Amino acid sequence: MMSNPTEGEDWWKSAVIYQIYPASFNDSDGDGFGDLRGIVQKLDYLTWLGVDAIWLSPIFQSPMFDMGYDVSDYLAIHPSFGNLEDFKELVSEAHKRKIRIILDLVLNHTSIEHPWFQESRLSENNPKRDWYIWRNGPTLRKPNNWKSLYGGSGWTYDKATRQYYFHTFFRQQPDLNWRNPELRSYFFSVMRFWLDLGIDGFRLDAINVLVKDPEFRDAQPSLLAQLLGKENYVTRNQPETYQIILELREVADEYKGIMLVGEIYTLPPGNHRLVASYLTNTVNLLHLAFNFSLIFSRWSAKRFSSIIGKWMDSIPVEAWPCNVLSNHDLNRSIGSDWLKSSSDDKAKVMATLLLTLKGTPFIYYGEEIAMRNAWIPKRKIKDPLGKRFWPIYQGRDCSRTPMRWNNSKNEGFSTGEPWLPVYSDNTERNVLNQMNYNNSILLFYHKLLALRKSSLCLLYGEWNACIIDGKNVLAYYRYTLEEKILIILNFSNRQRHIHLKDELDGCILISTHRRADEQIKATFIVLFPYESTVILIRTND
Repeated sequence: MMSNPTEGEDWWKSAVIYQIYPASFNDSDGDGFGDLRGIVQKLDYLTWLGVDAIWLSPIFQSPMFDMGYDVSDYLAIHPSFGNLEDFKELVSEAHKRKIRIILDLVLNHTSIEHPWFQESRLSENNPKRDWYIWRNGPTLRKPNNWKSLYGGSGWTYDKATRQYYFHTFFRQQPDLNWRNPELRSYFFSVMRFWLDLGIDGFRLDAINVLVKDPEFRDAQPSLLAQLLGKENYVTRNQPETYQIILELREVADEYKGIMLVGEIYTLPPGNHRLVASYLTNTVNLLHLAFNFSLIFSRWSAKRFSSIIGKWMDSIPVEAWPCNVLSNHDLNRSIGSDWLKSSSDDKAKVMATLLLTLKGTPFIYYGEEIAMRNAWIPKRKIKDPLGKRFWPIYQGRDCSRTPMRWNNSKNEGFSTGEPWLPVYSDNTERNVLNQMNYNNSILLFYHKLLALRKSSLCLLYGEWNACIIDGKNVLAYYRYTLEEKILIILNFSNRQRHIHLKDELDGCILISTHRRADEQIKATFIVLFPYESTVILIRTND
């Protein structure tokens, strides 16, 4: 078994985790599709940036109908990404640089092309039949009113055995039956296979939809379900899900320093208490669960303050928060409505927020150079959601375009034709150019990550809001017994005059508009438009 790069059971509490969408990060062989060797080539860049771990979106064998979230073999690498030897090289080279590896594990469903499902549909008494959710329906009717999260019924009729199978997502992704003990045991062996290769954790896809109502009752109308706080109780958040997570955690705990982070799908996205219920409390559940509410927030200091406060209040004492601004399923933060104007200045505000909040920050690839959402022509869309709902919804490809490395062909991503178009909104918005531009977003991220790594207060300190100007200015403290830091973020495009309750006596650690190491002593401060400033408070000692 390969060793982890550094010791420490709770490494994830102080880590900055970087999400890589492998198809779009770096192509090493010129076929236009990113791969594992391409990631190895960029490990020195990630070391320089200051990240501690990388999460890889799915790399397992797949027909790629849904870009790897439709797995056909959990123990093999998809050929476009490389092979098992390439993966071992990635783990080894990453660990040499003290970068950990987190794999994306899809547990709710497989591909329709998985051998299990192909066996399952052969007959009603096939040994694999109970590995999926099959059901008789009334004459000419579906078994019940359960819907797919992507629209339409969640039931698809299979002519061979004259039964329906259930799918939470696309019909090409049949749901697994997690009440089957043989299935559960197999997935525990899958986890051990990859853990034995030295990985450091798993991101658990859609983990709260694993178990469905055993009585197959109709779902309540969504509005009523939300009003009652039921969260569509028949198809997700079943009590048995927590027991499954306990068992997944037991497997992870057989190894040292393994982290589990869960994607908890909720409607509305701001259901903090439900998300927090999946975190470690008096029992060992997930180490981390994504808080997506920041992604959906309006551009408002008051709104962000409210969201952060509710999230912090919801988390069990024993648990740890994590924060994220973008991912592969949602718009990039730089492409959100609230960042369309003055986007670079606002991006620095959000970078400061992400990297100074209490909790583990996740950075989506390209966020550090302020990559934007792309407009993809219909003929080039790969995402089945985009194909289905065009032009009302263009799909998720807009946030999945190739990473922009330099000024060469295809922005340095590939020498061949990229699988998605490279979005070139600005010739300066690439890694090479921003490394050489002193005021760039990339260098600002680099400095923020270095500051965070050097400060125990920013890594582990408590969080407390500081109301200065609730509408335009978000301010909060991070503090330990030995140290106190004030973070001030101006969400306004105008100067803001703020009055402090107590005299501020401190030293600037980093700022978008002020000199680092500048001493500041005042009860009244004039903030520049979109200013982000981090101040070490001077103590009486």
